[in-house]
Amino acid sequence: MDLGALADFNAVVVHGGFGAAARALDRPKATLSRRVADLEQSLGVRLLERGARQIRLTEEGEALHQRTHGLMAELGEAVEVVTSQGAVPRGRLRVSAPFVFAHLLLARAAAHFALAYPQVTVDVVADDRLVDPVADGFDVVIRVNPSGDERLVGRRIFEDALWVVAAPGLALPTTWPDDAVAMPVPAVMLSHATPGGTWQMHGADGAIRTLSPQPVLRVSTLLMAREAVLAGAAIGRLPKMAVRQDVRAGRLRLLGTDASVAVEIWALYSTRRLLSAKVRAFIDMLQSLEAQE
Repeated sequence: MDLGALADFNAVVVHGGFGAAARALDRPKATLSRRVADLEQSLGVRLLERGARQIRLTEEGEALHQRTHGLMAELGEAVEVVTSQGAVPRGRLRVSAPFVFAHLLLARAAAHFALAYPQVTVDVVADDRLVDPVADGFDVVIRVNPSGDERLVGRRIFEDALWVVAAPGLALPTTWPDDAVAMPVPAVMLSHATPGGTWQMHGADGAIRTLSPQPVLRVSTLLMAREAVLAGAAIGRLPKMAVRQDVRAGRLRLLGTDASVAVEIWALYSTRRLLSAKVRAFIDMLQSLEAQE
């Protein structure tokens, strides 16, 4: 089997068509089409159904793609490590990160990385879903408080906290009930949050307070929640990284720190992939984020 033709086939599938793959690889579309046709002829099966606007994998094509595209990526990384002797980061680096982290910290870090390593093309995707590094073609995935996964390894790169905050003009109770009693408070909640829960926070005096959030607004992202809290809709429980500057500037007031949740952010990669120079350098740079903040 021609491994080059197999790599071209997988590229066409990953990019969703011959035209998109040709642009991504900077190669003629006709060449890719011929190479895939040669692969089909050598295997004696049709791998792709070619339509006027899109392609569709046949059953044989789906099986071949699922079993080979991860291995081809590993082979490419092995060649990269050997040829560069692991010293010079180069090639394409694909990173998936949660929406908030990507917008508030990762974009800036990726820009610094791109300037430091001009031979690396960085592709950052903000996505709150749990992507599969191998199946989705990511070199690094950023996750918050990741659960154990034997397929992934990595490093803790950042530690954050959840702050309970409110706009300065928001009217809130001035006295608290007994510590064992939850204080009802108006709150901006995430759409997927379980109703009926409580928040525990360390107050400014060090005491642990229990809050019973009463939703006045539900939103789908943390950045939307931040905007709603800034507008004075209600209090919110938000990542420190998202509201730290607002608290410093007086746009928000800090009511307390969540007492029940430790927030750790990890950079993970697949155990099936070699830790290439570009991944190692990128994770090293990410670990410096906490010191800079």
